[in-house]
Amino acid sequence: MIHTLENSAIHLEINPTLARWSASGKQRNSPSLENCQFSLKYRRGIIGGRLLDRWPGFSISEPETLPSPHGPLRQINLDLGSEKDGIHCLATFAVPDHHPLLLWKISIENQGSHPINIDEIELLSAGYIHRRHYGLNGEVHFPQGRHQHTSQPPGSIIDTFGKDLAFFSNGWQSWSHSGMYSSTDRYHQTRLGFIRAPVVKNANTPHPRRTGMFASDMYGVLGDQNYRNGLLMGFLSQKNHFGSMETWIGGPSPAIRLWANGDGARLDPGKRMETDWACLHFLHLDNPDPLAQYLEAVAREHDLSEERMHKLASPSGWCSWYQFSSEDYTGLLTADDINHNLEAMDDLRPELPLEIVQIDDGFEAQVGDWFAFQDGFPEGLAPMAAEISQRGFTPGIWLAPFILHPKSQLARRHPDWLLRNRLRSPVNAGFLWNTFPIALDLTHPDALGYVSDVVKCAVSEWGFPYLKLDFLYAAGLPGRHRDRTQTRAQIMRTGLETIRDASGDETFLLGSGCPLGPAIGVMDGMRIGADTARRWRSSFIGIDLIIKDEPSIPGAFNAVHNALTRSDLHQRWWINDPDCLLLRTETHLTQQEVQTIASVIALTGGSLLLSDHLPDLSPERLRIAESLLPLIEKRPYILDWFDSSTPKRVKLDLEGAAGPWHLLAHFNWHDEARDLSLRLVDYYLKPTGEMYAREFWSGRTHIITATDSSTGSLTVQQVAPHGAVLIALRPRHPHIPQYLGGDLHISQGLEVVEWHSHPTGLSFRLQRPGRAQGRIEITTPQPVEAVSLDGTSISWKSHNPGRYNIDLEFNREAQIEIDYQ
Repeated sequence: MIHTLENSAIHLEINPTLARWSASGKQRNSPSLENCQFSLKYRRGIIGGRLLDRWPGFSISEPETLPSPHGPLRQINLDLGSEKDGIHCLATFAVPDHHPLLLWKISIENQGSHPINIDEIELLSAGYIHRRHYGLNGEVHFPQGRHQHTSQPPGSIIDTFGKDLAFFSNGWQSWSHSGMYSSTDRYHQTRLGFIRAPVVKNANTPHPRRTGMFASDMYGVLGDQNYRNGLLMGFLSQKNHFGSMETWIGGPSPAIRLWANGDGARLDPGKRMETDWACLHFLHLDNPDPLAQYLEAVAREHDLSEERMHKLASPSGWCSWYQFSSEDYTGLLTADDINHNLEAMDDLRPELPLEIVQIDDGFEAQVGDWFAFQDGFPEGLAPMAAEISQRGFTPGIWLAPFILHPKSQLARRHPDWLLRNRLRSPVNAGFLWNTFPIALDLTHPDALGYVSDVVKCAVSEWGFPYLKLDFLYAAGLPGRHRDRTQTRAQIMRTGLETIRDASGDETFLLGSGCPLGPAIGVMDGMRIGADTARRWRSSFIGIDLIIKDEPSIPGAFNAVHNALTRSDLHQRWWINDPDCLLLRTETHLTQQEVQTIASVIALTGGSLLLSDHLPDLSPERLRIAESLLPLIEKRPYILDWFDSSTPKRVKLDLEGAAGPWHLLAHFNWHDEARDLSLRLVDYYLKPTGEMYAREFWSGRTHIITATDSSTGSLTVQQVAPHGAVLIALRPRHPHIPQYLGGDLHISQGLEVVEWHSHPTGLSFRLQRPGRAQGRIEITTPQPVEAVSLDGTSISWKSHNPGRYNIDLEFNREAQIEIDYQ
């Protein structure tokens, strides 16, 4: 007998005879999963086993509706029965009444008399990935047909006889690469082996090398680039297990696997283990916010209300690391360095009102020895935090609480606190600080207590209400833990919750080098990409031959790549941290690359931290930072997220006192100059009449004309390598005055807080968070006779009939009055 469960978006069928289940979307031409199977891999002693290919003694409950964070949840329980070794399995399927999702999970109870070790709980397998084995193994089905691609001119039709599948992969931790792969790509690998892999790769997520085979952590999207339909699979949390997935799109039919990593955790007799909710969502790839249903479900699962998230403002400030660290990323910081920049921040505050002073590494005697300080900090950190606070800034401190330098006193004094492998040696935590660091075993109560003591001291005794917590992945490394009943995800979650408890709810916690899933609901901010660097591509002590293409090593390009591909996490799970903006001319970054990095930071809405020696910055470079404040904070639309390996088209829809407008970006990721064509249809904009397009970085203004025979486009010639075109786009209205933009703020419009038009003129008010100097551009329906700023006449320049440039200087606010002739 076939059993069913459905809501308005998804239909589920369960076939107990075949021990398989199928799911399909109710939307027209939706993909489907057919005859999917479960699987359980476990060990009893040294003997391995595999279950759930059949469901002995199957029974199913009557559907019931239960309350949940997702509203009314209709669910059924599938008792899959018991097989050998007394392992009893139960599957639960559920559909929310008000959200287009399918949820399911598996629980395992050891009803036998011996402990077992759980290696992998497979919640979905459809198609053949590694080998063809006998029996029914399901199918991932994508419809074929004809459609109109939204990026093509209206009326153009593309045949999709022969699917063009792609996969969006999410990396394990902050620095891990995330992005789209086509069927002819290879999964990004580190070529540095044991030196780098433990840092950025989940130990139990595959690292496929075959063309068309890819892996992902927590969630991923499999979709048809032609037909524009896709399916998202993932987990709503990683409190219990790290969830992984693997897909194969390089052959005639796709395949997919989704599983919870058991990590060999011991399940004792009478004990039970349950996975986090798995999630399936059928989506349209051209939806302006395609992952919203899933990302918001994850937020609900962690009690992250929209109101709570909007109370968290994106921080701005200064960080010491990229100025006061050497090329091999070892710290050279002193207290005097902090004081000099603190004084500079105070002096610059009228023009550049930053908030946070973050002391980033270099103060501690050794990583792990947090209560002993370098000679450059003879008085410790408490006096410095007090001085920062006294000057009106927020003190911030960097800590790496889960990882140790092998030469630390803590490692020598407490060898029993260290996470070790089967040979009793400390586990490999990768290569950092020109050595191989070691990790704490957070299942050891004293090690976890030490983490708590460090955090409590930093907040309560030293006086830091802003903590940057780095290299947190160390808590998720595999090893022989003291408590072998816990999974790595549970250990990770416990460590992060311990930090939150020790720091208090009012402390801002920024995670870095952190697996994303266990941190949701704990961290206020999260680094979502690799470290930036003084160079566009990655290098180490000037060597870049084998390192420049490493996807997760520090490099400006790696940082902006993930800032774009993970921009939709912002204000849903936390405040995104795209890493620092380096402004000084002494780096290897070109002016255009600095502008690109600034554009990405501004457009993606997250935090802004500078990391230069502020007293040495030129006014021209400081103007770039000034133009980013106040932070926009909104999530953008990444329009080619499923079509480009690194997205290059970004749109922000903005509205202010002077009306609505679009902020559009087009990036040149090539190593040579290119002509860039911005077609309105590529930005999902309906071309109508004439539109003003003002470039922010060049200050040029164009008029784009769209007619029935033209879709409307702008070609910017010879955009520099790694450069950006950033334009404010507004419809042209010749009979009313319009604000076209300027260089006061990168949004080219949010600085206008009042706008009043009357028959004889125009009045408007500008607002900036400090002293401002720059140029604005307006249009008027009649010739201008006079312009005043706060009652004082100022000059203007007419450079085109009806268009005027006005140079102005003001402090915080300016009232502009314009009289017509």
